[in-house]
Amino acid sequence: MNDQRDPRRRVPPPRPAGPPGPPPPPPRRRPVVPPGGVDRRGYIPGGAAPGRPPVDPDLAYNDGAPANRDPGREPELLTHYDSGPMRSVGPVGQPAAPPRRIAPTRVEPRPIDEPAHHSAPPGPPPPRGGGPGGPGGPGGRGRQPGKPTGRRVRRILFWLIGLFVFGPILAFAIGWFIVPMPTPDAAFKAQVATVNFSDGKPLATIKPEGTQNRINVKLSEVPQQVQDAVLSAEDRSFKTNPGFSITGIGRAVWNQLTGGVGGGSTITQQYIKITTSSDQHTLWRKFKEVIGAAKVSKAYTKDQILEDYLNAIYFGRGANGIGAAAKAYFGKSVQDLNVAQGALLAGVIQSPSRWDPKVNPSKAAERVNYVLDGMVAQGWLSRADRAGLTLPETLASRPQGVGIPGDHLGHVYSQVKAELKDRYGLGESDLTQDGLIVTTTIDPVLEKKAADTAVKIMKQNPANLRTSLVSVDPKTGEIKAYYGGENGVGLDYAQADKQPGSSFKPFVMAAALQQDPPIGLGKKYNGSSPQTIAGHTVTNSDGDSCDECSLKTAMTKSINTIFYQLAVDIGPGAVVNAAHQAGIPDDELKASPTAGIALGDQEVHVGDMASAYATFAAEGTYHLPHMIAKVEDSSGDERFPLRSDDTAAVSRIDPQVARNVTESMMDVARSSLIPLAGSRPVAVKTGTTQSNIQGQNKDAWTVGFTPQLSTAVWVGTDDNSPIKTSAGRPIYGRMVPGQIWQGVMNAGMGGKPTEQFSKFDAIGQAPSDSEDSSESEDADDEDGRHHRRHRGEDGEACDFVQCDDNGDPVDGDDRRNNNNDDDDDDW
Repeated sequence: MNDQRDPRRRVPPPRPAGPPGPPPPPPRRRPVVPPGGVDRRGYIPGGAAPGRPPVDPDLAYNDGAPANRDPGREPELLTHYDSGPMRSVGPVGQPAAPPRRIAPTRVEPRPIDEPAHHSAPPGPPPPRGGGPGGPGGPGGRGRQPGKPTGRRVRRILFWLIGLFVFGPILAFAIGWFIVPMPTPDAAFKAQVATVNFSDGKPLATIKPEGTQNRINVKLSEVPQQVQDAVLSAEDRSFKTNPGFSITGIGRAVWNQLTGGVGGGSTITQQYIKITTSSDQHTLWRKFKEVIGAAKVSKAYTKDQILEDYLNAIYFGRGANGIGAAAKAYFGKSVQDLNVAQGALLAGVIQSPSRWDPKVNPSKAAERVNYVLDGMVAQGWLSRADRAGLTLPETLASRPQGVGIPGDHLGHVYSQVKAELKDRYGLGESDLTQDGLIVTTTIDPVLEKKAADTAVKIMKQNPANLRTSLVSVDPKTGEIKAYYGGENGVGLDYAQADKQPGSSFKPFVMAAALQQDPPIGLGKKYNGSSPQTIAGHTVTNSDGDSCDECSLKTAMTKSINTIFYQLAVDIGPGAVVNAAHQAGIPDDELKASPTAGIALGDQEVHVGDMASAYATFAAEGTYHLPHMIAKVEDSSGDERFPLRSDDTAAVSRIDPQVARNVTESMMDVARSSLIPLAGSRPVAVKTGTTQSNIQGQNKDAWTVGFTPQLSTAVWVGTDDNSPIKTSAGRPIYGRMVPGQIWQGVMNAGMGGKPTEQFSKFDAIGQAPSDSEDSSESEDADDEDGRHHRRHRGEDGEACDFVQCDDNGDPVDGDDRRNNNNDDDDDDW
């Protein structure tokens, strides 16, 4: 008899070898079914004996059917095995039943800790397809509806690869036939372009003189080092690249998708751009550039391309091509240019209106150094020849064409061109090539009043004094007035970097209010003078001091020792962060400042100060300052919509913090004798920077705002020499710049309703109501002259300043030298 193991019994996997343990428990006994499917009692598995109902459901066979017992018979003996084969055993005294042969089946191992379970009775095979349990249904292995097969996935993948590889080839082939071959003469189209005020009236009408200011030159006439300078500035791989830059194209695609500007064009691409009037900042323009660059590179040599480029590119001052540029900047032929002069011309290509040495000498010098250092890096200039080369002297600028203003509006026109380049990627030649119509944000009435006020007051003072001002709408960031000097083709003083003195103290206040815990306006400090703070001796202006006064009083009286100590307590870095939050550009301030930043020892632009103060006026909401409202083509269609970041309002400072900063400056105007007409609420701060000559000053500022307008005014000199009145007295912030600021703000607010600042809710310790640091409105100056409140015939208020019978301010040297705001730093 063959030994048979029950195939329905799960066999545990063999135990791993190890130390002997207690013997395993005996296996569970199971009923045995005799051959033929009927057990020894005549029972059928899964059923009941004939004529007998089931009586005991507790005993079950392996197939899950109930087992029926005969109560009159002996209980059956169940089989088990220890080491021998499993056998069927009959009742005591009877022979064993013959073994039942069962077909072998595969026994799947079961984890040791998995409970035993009974197998389901066999049934029909599951259907093939999508039924439950089938290969295509849940848990099956067939294809499920909606899911692509592997073949389909591969097909899609192949199509994508083919599109990626062959798509550009096909597009390039099509573009080869539709993009024309450019020529240098194609860059010059005599179209009238206009730049308008905000009301649509013309600010400048540009009528180019065709190609008259263009001198064609052969490449052999251009000195090799001048050629190298242009390559250093614009395309150092020109001699080896295929005419376009893959990385530049990638940057252009990324910037186009993310709203940026720029893409790193090669010289060949720039040549295509200017000769096809294709200056739009779009992917289509880049595509045409690449096709055109490839065609030009195939048709011409590198020398011919460089020659055409040098004859077509715009260098500023109305000069198209390097031949005309040599005449406009140096009054000489291109053959006579030296290395430094070539570096200057190469450096201004990217932004001629902004980097002209007569407009921005510091930036021009920076670009010259960049070009010369690049020539050394490329091996085109030796270090010995590089040593000693500096910014060369140039001729004075002249009006660039018919209709371009030469007065103060020339600076507005230059800033419009710079903004077109910086924010929209539009070159200067685009104005005339496409006959663009640019509408600015400049208010014609306020612009004229600002210029007239500045000129009138400056004429009452020494001729070496210079001034600049910018007015910004806090609710939009629109620049409403811009004055960089009366010579519109000379140095733009609104772009000059100057130290702001005590007008930087509001940023210290903003940083203190954001400390944890906050330092409020009522916090008191020792304001005596002089003091040694963090190893530095700090003094107050003209001996003004207080034994102990609040931060609000310290702001009104401009106590240097208190704000220097405050900067030490909170850290100079916190002051820098607060200034950046308000709107001072990130590249304007040093990364590792000292506490001297509290007294304005770092340089800023006047426009940056107007914009940052505008953030306080808007209760912490920043708007990017801008001068362009819209750009249209010659047919009047808006071609370049404003970028979203030009008009977006960004919350940078907590409104309550901004309102507390405003509150700290609310008494300064009255104390400094420069309040606005009609007792209009205004927050203002003046500032003065000391000269290196003892007892003299070199820069003076007044910056302030209402909820509707923020204006910053600077007064100084070209060479940082001492600034004095005609009587020889030092000028302080509230004097000449204060007069100009007051006149501009009164003009800007004329006819507008008076708006109040929001309710003041103090952060930290509140200032005391009884603490009044402002001076009497009826104060007399040191000469006994009374400061009268008078309104002149033109309706302009002349509050708390000396006025003539027409209500105009008198000479600045008759102004009261008030200690309360003769503020300066100690640097």
